[in-house]
Amino acid sequence: MGVGNTEYGRKRFTRSKSHFADRITRDGRDGWPVEAGRYRLVVSRACPWASRALVARRLLGLEPALSLAVADPVQDDRSWRFTLDPDGRDPVLGIRYLSEAYDAREADYPGGVSVPAVVDVPSGRLVTNDYQRITLDLATEWTELHRPGAPELYPRPLRAEMDELMDGVYRDVNNGVYRAGFATDQEEYEAAYADVFRRLDQLSERLADRRYLMGETITEADIRLFTTLVRFDAVYHGHFKCNRNKLTEDPVLWAYMRDLYQTPGFGDTVDFDHIKRHYYQVHTGINPTGIVPAGPDPTGWLAPHHREELGGRPFGDGTPPGPPPEAERIPAAGRP
Repeated sequence: MGVGNTEYGRKRFTRSKSHFADRITRDGRDGWPVEAGRYRLVVSRACPWASRALVARRLLGLEPALSLAVADPVQDDRSWRFTLDPDGRDPVLGIRYLSEAYDAREADYPGGVSVPAVVDVPSGRLVTNDYQRITLDLATEWTELHRPGAPELYPRPLRAEMDELMDGVYRDVNNGVYRAGFATDQEEYEAAYADVFRRLDQLSERLADRRYLMGETITEADIRLFTTLVRFDAVYHGHFKCNRNKLTEDPVLWAYMRDLYQTPGFGDTVDFDHIKRHYYQVHTGINPTGIVPAGPDPTGWLAPHHREELGGRPFGDGTPPGPPPEAERIPAAGRP
């Protein structure tokens, strides 16, 4: 999300493909081998695409191996900036703007600056901003650095079914809310709106008798749906006009989301303050006053969900992650 991931045509919203799609792999075939401490993950906690990487990193226990930089949720004309850090510089990369890592990789790059991004610390160069691939590689290429008990987020026997499911979720939900929110004519908006709720109805039906999207355990598919739906009532329902109903008005999806939110590795990465300030203050074309809504009340996220009655083993044969590092804990303003 953010500058670089979107293009606003006169009649149709489109999402740009990631320009820098190198992969960090076990064998280093793209020139970037997996190596503990070498790379830095740059995110905004406001961004659903970056939040996928936050959740995967936590679930897999990669905090010691892959350091984290968190950008200010409110961008300026140079995009993502490190004004949350002392002196406005990332303490590891030594830069004020993520764009500096992009420039180090490709001078005069004509595109925008997006998160998530992985930066090579020794050179200061951007490695990848491929938000679709980063989490899959964390799950499959970084296995030697996973914590003991890390879950299998992209299990090989389920990949074909998962890929098909995630493609539909991406098209109609993850990206569908943006197509609705940034539509420039009624027909375009109504088509996106219909796609969003058609897919949500299908997902609600799917989850009525299974705890997670793929059955008994958490997978990448759940991560990708979670990071959109956790923003739904706070942002997409009103700001993006996806207002047929709120998440809290769908009993199945609301219980499913509370279950995930209360699972270590999910809710402890969510900052509702960052989310709301980004969408309502940055998208001035949609919200020209810049007023950030006071609601909705987030305390419902902590209410009992009773999804454990469906059975399942959230982490399969593994275990939950421990608490987040102290420096990565969500401030009180961003949580219930």
